[in-house]
Amino acid sequence: MARGWQARATLGDVAARAGVSKTTASVALNDKRDGIRVTDDTRERVRAAAAELGYTPNAMARDLRARRSRTIGFLSEDVTTTPFAVGMLDAAQKEASRSGHLLSIVQLDEGGSSEAQWDAIDLLRQQQVAGIVYATMYHRVLAPPPGLPDDTVFLNCRAAEGNFISIVPDEYQGAFAAVTELLEHGHRRIGFLDVSEHHEASTLRRQGYMDALAAYGLEANPRLCVEDLSYARGGKAIEPLLDLPPSQRPTGLFCYNDRQAMGAYRAIRKRGLTIPRDISVVGFDDQEYIASELDPPLTTMQVPHRAMGAMAIHILLQNDSVPAASPAHERTPGVRLVPVPIIRRDSVGPPP
Repeated sequence: MARGWQARATLGDVAARAGVSKTTASVALNDKRDGIRVTDDTRERVRAAAAELGYTPNAMARDLRARRSRTIGFLSEDVTTTPFAVGMLDAAQKEASRSGHLLSIVQLDEGGSSEAQWDAIDLLRQQQVAGIVYATMYHRVLAPPPGLPDDTVFLNCRAAEGNFISIVPDEYQGAFAAVTELLEHGHRRIGFLDVSEHHEASTLRRQGYMDALAAYGLEANPRLCVEDLSYARGGKAIEPLLDLPPSQRPTGLFCYNDRQAMGAYRAIRKRGLTIPRDISVVGFDDQEYIASELDPPLTTMQVPHRAMGAMAIHILLQNDSVPAASPAHERTPGVRLVPVPIIRRDSVGPPP
């Protein structure tokens, strides 16, 4: 009676068919093994035997021998639950899949206990992951948790110490471009709505704002710079600016993020002003369901979450450890700055 299945050919079967040892068969199929050489004739004979028997290497066994699995650990601080950052995870999964890997995702709470971080890292080490990506919701500097492998890639954050590679958006370049967009439309009184919870991203965006003005021979007016929460209700902070006389009121506004810009839209309309006729607005993030849906649609800077997520996996698997050149404002070795493009919509026009 015919069997309903056929036993899988083993390396021993291939070796027996080719008339060589299992070690020789392994070397012939894998093309390398220190200290052992095989002739071209033997290599061809072994490969022919493997083809005849339909032999395919056991990937799991190979990975266990190498003490690495085809799994990549993805430690996430709120990335999996944040709409505008989850694109990093999606792109990382797709890039890993293209390389024959899977992501093992572990969610961490921002500022969680060191014990919880250690347990998560230990879990991934027990799985013999091929590497670890440590991702955060927003760009900040953090102390690497103990126990991370040296080739860990930090995504959307920068390690405060160690020789880790960090992939972050070029916040400075993005802010410089956002303010330059307003300057090129003729604006000279440009307000800045910053966040009150200062961190790496806000520091770099503020510097980009100030340097863009300086490039046009202008100084930042402290009166036009305000701070508030990073949410829509934070947009109320611009109300005192809107109450200034028309000759002093800003004609352009750069917002730290799109959620603040949404709040700023409300404050502007509340005073009977129109965007962009009376005041132009530029945001940051290009957050889905916000920037393109505002009325008028918001001109904003697009944080390249997907590009960064794919880059993290590529660097991890390629062991691409040569630091990229960094501009003057970010000279930290090992930091990969990803450009932030502008997405032009309808919220910017000439000053009134």
